[in-house]
Amino acid sequence: MQNTARSFHDKWHENPDLAFRATLTPGSDIQTWILRRNGWDTPEGLEAFLRDRGRVLDAGCGNGRVTALLAQFAPAETDVVGVDLTAADVARENLADLPNVAIHEGDLLGDLGALGEFDFIYCQEVLHHTSDPAAAFANVASLLRPGGEYAIYVYRIKAPVREFTDDHVRAAIADLPYEEALDVSRRIAEVGRALADLKAEVTVPEIAQLGIEGGTYDVQRFVYHFFMKCFWSDELDPEANAAINYDWYHPQDCSRHTLDEVRGWFAASGLDVVHEHVDPYGITVRGRRAPR
Repeated sequence: MQNTARSFHDKWHENPDLAFRATLTPGSDIQTWILRRNGWDTPEGLEAFLRDRGRVLDAGCGNGRVTALLAQFAPAETDVVGVDLTAADVARENLADLPNVAIHEGDLLGDLGALGEFDFIYCQEVLHHTSDPAAAFANVASLLRPGGEYAIYVYRIKAPVREFTDDHVRAAIADLPYEEALDVSRRIAEVGRALADLKAEVTVPEIAQLGIEGGTYDVQRFVYHFFMKCFWSDELDPEANAAINYDWYHPQDCSRHTLDEVRGWFAASGLDVVHEHVDPYGITVRGRRAPR
């Protein structure tokens, strides 16, 4: 956990604006990915979902980019709260101009009772970076009001060569200081850019033993899905692309999960699953607590 906390402290303090603008830009790849995986499809869908939510929590808010998105589409009277272990000060500064947002420092495995209860909890891209994702899930779920909904995203178990490569690189850079680890991540991002610049597709057969699903893929996405995370997005500058690769490779707490496992978390906390989405990278599930 100490390595992971250092990883994210360095990531957010060195890149306080990372993906912030793209998250708030309608039609961007990042905003579209957030909305669609959660079943909202459009900003208007998110707005409708938040219409009757009096209190909203972004659990593990990082630099506050999704907190800002939630605040943008929630009613003005909604209390939007963010909590983060390593970057609360970054989020607080980024969101200082939003009067309905409050940011707190806190550990998802710690005592969160002072935050109160919520009608909607968003906890995505964070549980897999805790030392005990199931316990962190349950701890956050305890803050959900009757009738409220809880939406999570965690990494899924990927193709075996991709899993091997990820763990190999992660182990190799674990002890490197931020700038040296980021330099490795820059090189990985350059691989992603070179592959994306090909603007080519490849058609492959199924190879079940390698977890490869048959079909036609963009070359960069084919490598990304099955062999190595080499993230690249033209929406972001080169340093931001490097930071996103760093986010994947440097933290040592980086668990991967199955849909059945995640469903079990919801069942154990007494939540009914109302939405599921599985993509090549992760698992998004939203569950509801029964009203009184």
